[in-house]
Amino acid sequence: MFVGYGALELLLPHAQDLKSKRRIVHGLVERLHARYRLSVAETGLQDLMQRAEIGVAVVAKSAAEVERILDEVGRVADTDSEAVLLEWEPTVVEGDDGDDGDEDEG
Repeated sequence: MFVGYGALELLLPHAQDLKSKRRIVHGLVERLHARYRLSVAETGLQDLMQRAEIGVAVVAKSAAEVERILDEVGRVADTDSEAVLLEWEPTVVEGDDGDDGDEDEG
């Protein structure tokens, strides 16, 4: 099992108030979740009107699959017409699959 995670740091130049910021962020969060079935949420920069941080996490059987999904997440964010992707440095780690070889036989 492999786990990928990262934070999209975004500039929202068209967000003039909290309502427009929420609309932009919510739209991207929902689009990413629906398309890739990953965990995604606004995770930071709530106090800045024209900035947002969106955290994502995904689990898959192979590192290649996790990397593919995270690359696509970055592309989706980078092509969003209402947001500018400032930073995206995802990480992939091998997770514990729960099979440590010590099965209890009792």
